[in-house]
Amino acid sequence: MDSDFHIKPEIRILGIDDSALLSEKVMIVGTVFRGGDWIDGVLRSEITKDGLDATDVICKMIKKSKHYGQIRVVILNGITYGGFNVVNIQMLYRETGIPVVVVMRTYPDFEKIKSALKYFPDGEERWAIIKRAGKVEKISGEKSPIYVQRAGIGLETVKKIIRLTSIRSNIPEPLRVAHLIATGIILGESKGKA
Repeated sequence: MDSDFHIKPEIRILGIDDSALLSEKVMIVGTVFRGGDWIDGVLRSEITKDGLDATDVICKMIKKSKHYGQIRVVILNGITYGGFNVVNIQMLYRETGIPVVVVMRTYPDFEKIKSALKYFPDGEERWAIIKRAGKVEKISGEKSPIYVQRAGIGLETVKKIIRLTSIRSNIPEPLRVAHLIATGIILGESKGKA
C-alpha cells in the first residue's frame, strides 16, 4: 500500500548509485542526506555484475547502517545496477520497511530491455522483477521532466521529496552525490590513485 506522509525539511534520504563495470564485482555507493542540504553519511557495498544479488545486498547495506532507523526514503538511480542486476523495489520496501523511489532521466525503452534480457538464462525472472516495479510516472521539473517508479509511497509525497532535494539539477542531491562518489572512486582506483 502506498502511503503519503509529512515531509520535514531535514528528512533523511538514502540515494544509491553504482560505479563503472570494470570487473565482476561492482561497487554501489549510498549517501544519506538530510533533505537536500547536507550529507550525514556514506555507505558502500559490492554487487555482482549482471547478477541477481542487488536487492539482497542493498537490504543488508541499509539494515547494517547506523542510519537505518532514521532513513525515511530510499532513492535509486534506475532499477538495474551493475549491468542487468535488477532491484526488486517491492521486496526492498517489504524487507526494510522504507519506501523506495526509482528515478530515471528518460522513459525506459522496455522493448530494448526485454530484447537484451533474452541473452540471460533467467531473463524471464529479471523481466518479471522489472514489471513488478510498477508504472513509470512522469514528474515535471523546473529544468526537465524525470520519471519515477515507487513502492510504499504516494506520488504526491514523491513529488514533494523530489522538489525538496533537487537543488543543483532535476536529480535529487542524494543520488547526484552518490553518483559523483561512485564514479570518482572507481576512476581513482582504475588509475592507481585510490
